[in-house]
Amino acid sequence: MNEYDAIVVGAGSVGVPTSYFLAKEGFKVLCVDRHSSSGQGQNKAAIGGVRATHSDPAKIKICQESLDIFSSWEDKTGFDIGWKKGGYCFPVYRDKERNILKSILPIQKKFSLNIDWVDEDKIKDRIPGINPRGLMGGTFSPDDGQVSPLLAIAGFTSEAKRLRTEFKYNETVKDVMIEGSRIKGLRTNSGEYHADVVVNAAGARATEICSMAGLDIPVIPDSHEAGITSPVKPFLDPLVVDLRPGAEDRTANFYFGQVRSGQVIFCYTPIKPMVGEDRRCTSEFMPIIAKRLTDLIPRFKNLLVRRLWRGLYPMTPDGVPVLGKSEKVDGFYMAVGMCGQGFMLGPGIGRNMAELIAHGKPLLDRDIFEKLSPERDFYRERKEMLK
Repeated sequence: MNEYDAIVVGAGSVGVPTSYFLAKEGFKVLCVDRHSSSGQGQNKAAIGGVRATHSDPAKIKICQESLDIFSSWEDKTGFDIGWKKGGYCFPVYRDKERNILKSILPIQKKFSLNIDWVDEDKIKDRIPGINPRGLMGGTFSPDDGQVSPLLAIAGFTSEAKRLRTEFKYNETVKDVMIEGSRIKGLRTNSGEYHADVVVNAAGARATEICSMAGLDIPVIPDSHEAGITSPVKPFLDPLVVDLRPGAEDRTANFYFGQVRSGQVIFCYTPIKPMVGEDRRCTSEFMPIIAKRLTDLIPRFKNLLVRRLWRGLYPMTPDGVPVLGKSEKVDGFYMAVGMCGQGFMLGPGIGRNMAELIAHGKPLLDRDIFEKLSPERDFYRERKEMLK
């Protein structure tokens, strides 16, 4: 009863899609999570933005896969996950951000992304009510969009169960079982489960699970706050990212969008990381984000904020996700360190991990995929800066 082809640790934004795609490959899959249901870790803290308009080739290709999966999910499964194709918009007010965004356009276009620089009038059309003072234009990518994290995790879980994936909730992994250098399964507080493949998709707990397998993979969580308003009449199609740092020197950038049901959802990136797993809301978040929102779009002063929360970004030292198999423990795979982008990367990662496990190679070109390797030097860039 406890024999499986593959065990996935973590029923979240990465683990559940990975379980689903493994089940599609014909694997008997077990997904284990310490919470009471799927998506109760960081998935429910995500704001739901999905974009392929990155500067890193691996993220571009993975998110192109994710966009394909998210955008076609309802047609293929009949399950509405709240998909909204509104695009992403990066308005620009300074030469610094203009130069950065224009410099990465050739990379983005190389991978066939539908993105371009547009003038200030088109930015005003895309973002009604935006502050026009000093606006230079910006980039817009119409094929990006938004998804409901809660509906998406429910949809992936439902389809994975339909393909006979088993989910064991309220179970904490206590040990990874290894014979020689070969994975044999894992132990939880409820018993032993056997498989020749174990996938670590444990998010903030990634390093702990790796340590059980004798591996040192540095994933350090830090926390970010977000919030959502009461619904208002839909007026904003894209998710908006303002790359400027805040005048109060606490925020690196901030971003927001209006979900399909009318609520405005928002978040900012603190300049000083809030390292650790503390998910309690802070008193400083709302005054800072309110000022940034109303400075960019003055009409936002009339919004009623309904709820705030705080989620964890599982960070790696070099800011790059960890994907692939261990060279030291045969059968142990990692899909961790998403650096706050696990929701948008999740489906694409799930599809690539299933291909790697089932067929020996991912969908990504090998030279791109290898840059995400768990065997890489996570501190290489830092060492080069110190030379």
